[in-house]
Amino acid sequence: MTLADKRLQRREIITKAVCGKGRKFSTITHSVTPPHHPTSILGAWIINHQYEAVRSGDGIEVVGSYDINIWYSYDKNSQTDVAKETISYSELVPLSYVDPRHRSSTEEVSADATQEPNCVEALIGGGGTSVLIRVEREFAVEMVAETKVCVVVDPNGFDDGKDADFALDDGDYEDLDADLLEDDL
Repeated sequence: MTLADKRLQRREIITKAVCGKGRKFSTITHSVTPPHHPTSILGAWIINHQYEAVRSGDGIEVVGSYDINIWYSYDKNSQTDVAKETISYSELVPLSYVDPRHRSSTEEVSADATQEPNCVEALIGGGGTSVLIRVEREFAVEMVAETKVCVVVDPNGFDDGKDADFALDDGDYEDLDADLLEDDL
């Protein structure tokens, strides 16, 4: 063992870090029954999306709701109306990575809708009495918790007598092509 190896020690540091991650894309079909038998679908959209994340078993459960609005014609395309329905959902997003050394009592979970619920198809179904709405959505989830990391420590410190120099020299940008730079950033 060299003198340098004898000087180095290791320490375990407890820190908050991302200790779990996951992502899930899903497609679901909802059936909405408007008050009148629809003749044709003029538009379908989703609004008022709200959700929260909770830890559940081996994953993170995203619990939320959104409103489906369907603009449709009825009475042989002579009248129009908008059907509205609130949909509640629960989506379990499995964690593809979990730090086995994290402290479970310190877990904090979060979810981000990487693709907000979006209507990708609306069809008349149910013998002409309902509208079938196909919705796509995607969530990315994270779990932050306390965990241990191991670092190598030199008990004598490190001082080479030099300060870090982060200044730029005038020549640092000589090779840049000015025509490639955007003027209005």
